[in-house]
Amino acid sequence: MSTPKVLFVSSNRIGDCVISSGVIREIGRQLPGARITVACGRPPAPFFRSAPGVDRIIILDKKKLAGHWFGLWGQTVGTRWDLVIDIRGSALAWLLPARRRVVYSRKWETGLRKVEMVSRLMGADRPLDPEIFVDDRARAEAAAVIDPQLAGGAGRGPILALAPIAHQPGKSWPADRWGALVERLKAEPRFDGWRFMPVGGPGDRPPATPALEAAGPRGMDFVGKGDILASAAAIDRAALFVGNDSGLMHVSAALGRPTLGLFGPTEWWLYGPWGPRTRTAASNETRGQFAPIEDLTVDHVFDAVVALHDAYAAPGAGKP
Repeated sequence: MSTPKVLFVSSNRIGDCVISSGVIREIGRQLPGARITVACGRPPAPFFRSAPGVDRIIILDKKKLAGHWFGLWGQTVGTRWDLVIDIRGSALAWLLPARRRVVYSRKWETGLRKVEMVSRLMGADRPLDPEIFVDDRARAEAAAVIDPQLAGGAGRGPILALAPIAHQPGKSWPADRWGALVERLKAEPRFDGWRFMPVGGPGDRPPATPALEAAGPRGMDFVGKGDILASAAAIDRAALFVGNDSGLMHVSAALGRPTLGLFGPTEWWLYGPWGPRTRTAASNETRGQFAPIEDLTVDHVFDAVVALHDAYAAPGAGKP
């Protein structure tokens, strides 16, 4: 019997790739031993390099006149696929030879959480929990940045990871408030000895600067220090995570880190971090209503961080 071949067309966005990452394990359950080809954007591609069953990654760099889709078709049309999964709902799945197709369409938008929607799309009988496949390379890259900073005087207390970035308008809590939040947390006895580690990509330096400056010697810098999987490995060393509604927020939740997501005029009830140790703080806490993220106060976020700490990081937290 031949080895099943599966094409999984995922997103070009980090957060959407994380939300649908449970598909990888589900492919293995539905087609044991399958060889999986993943097509996705360049930023999230490292997620799949050590994912089980994945033996090829095709980078989808956006091109004019949908040239990236023509390029992907050219690289995949010569294979007889046992299963084609297209989370992006393109026409590609219908143009490839395949025994079975799973293709997203608007009809799946029924008000369910996105993880649940993807799970139903796959025909799974339970939610497909997102998963980050952190490999030894990523852990070594994170350690190469973090461990020298520990030795350099930041101390060895717990780490609070911060993601003061988001790449869509209206999702970024003002940078100066991240600095004010760190100042408040430094003065809070619960966070005595804690370190504050902003995480982000190469372009995220400006919004992370106030938090780093406020942290002073207790700050640790992981902004622009590696690819997304190295950032995931860094977050995995944190005791708590606080971030804007962004891909890194979903990364933290998928890693099982206690995660607080900050929301402005977006649907926190649909796009909030997934998992039992996750919470949100929104500028408007009423489902179906919105307010600018600037309405989210430092006091509100500080209280939410303290509550997250008490639930998951305080001595004895989480024990029966």
